[in-house]
Amino acid sequence: MKKTGRILLLVIWTLGLFGCGKTSEMDRTRTVDVYYLNKEETGIDSEPYKMQKQETDDQIRELLEILAMAPDDADYKATISSSFTIVSVERDEEQVILTVDEGYRNLNPTAEVLTRAALVRTITQLNGIEYVSMKVRNDPLTDRSGNPIGIMEASMFIDNAGDEINTYEKARLTLYFTDKSGTKLVEASRSVVYNTNISMEKLVVEELIKGPNNDEIFPTVNPETKVNNVTVKDGICYVNLNESFLTPMTNATSEVTIYSITNSLVELSNVNKVQISINGDTEGTFRERIPFSTIFERNLELIE
Repeated sequence: MKKTGRILLLVIWTLGLFGCGKTSEMDRTRTVDVYYLNKEETGIDSEPYKMQKQETDDQIRELLEILAMAPDDADYKATISSSFTIVSVERDEEQVILTVDEGYRNLNPTAEVLTRAALVRTITQLNGIEYVSMKVRNDPLTDRSGNPIGIMEASMFIDNAGDEINTYEKARLTLYFTDKSGTKLVEASRSVVYNTNISMEKLVVEELIKGPNNDEIFPTVNPETKVNNVTVKDGICYVNLNESFLTPMTNATSEVTIYSITNSLVELSNVNKVQISINGDTEGTFRERIPFSTIFERNLELIE
C-alpha cells in the first residue's frame, strides 16, 4: 500500500478521542478487503490489505488511515478524500461511530453513498464489528430527503454489477418469509441502500432469495436461484428465474414459496399480479402442483 495521499486522521490520534478507554478484544492479524471509490466515482472496488495491528480499536484506526491514502491501483481514489476529515471515532460494542466535519456535505450524492459503502464494508470485516454510524459534527447524517441514515451494516449496500452507477437510494421493503413450520407467511421489513439501476421489483426478488436477517423467520426460496430478469406490464410483474428455483432447499410449502414472491411484489404500488417463469418458460408446474401459467394475486390467508 503506498504511503501517499493526505492522511486526515491526525486529530484522532492527537486528541485520543478513540474508544473512551474501553479495552478491546484481540483479533488475529489477517487480510481484509479495503474498499475505494473508482476514479469516475461510479462504483467501489477493493484491494487486499494485511492488517498490522491486533487489537480491534487499533485495527479500526489502521483501516481509517489506509482509507485516507492513495490506493496502489491508479484506477481507484482514496475513500477518505481531501473534501472532508474524520474528527473523532468511537466504538460502542459492535458499532463504530464516525464523526466527520462539514466538508462531508460537499460530496456529490453518488460519491457520498459510495463513501459510506466503502467505509462500512471495510470496517465491518473486523471481528466484533457489525455496524457503522456517522455524524456530521453534532448532527446525525441524513439522506437527500433529510431522513437520518441511522446505523449501517454491509448488507445494506446493494450493487448492480456490470452497470454504471447513477446514484443510490435507501428503501424500506416489505418481504414475506415463512414460519418454522413452512406453512405460513411472516411479514418482515428490511431497509436497503440500492443502486437505482436495479428495478425495485428485481430488488425485492433478490432480497427474498438472500433470505431473512434473523433466526425467528425462515427462507422460502432456494438461495441458488438466479434472477434472469423482472419486468412489469399493465400491473403484472413477470419474474423470470433459473432452474434452481425448482429445487426445494427449505421446508416451505409450494404455496408459501410462490406467495412469498407474489405478496412481496404486490406491496409495490405498480404491481397487482405476478407470473413466474423458468428461463422464460411458463409451460411447466412448480413442484408438480402449481402451473407457471397461473397469474398470481395477493394471498392473505397464508399470512400468519
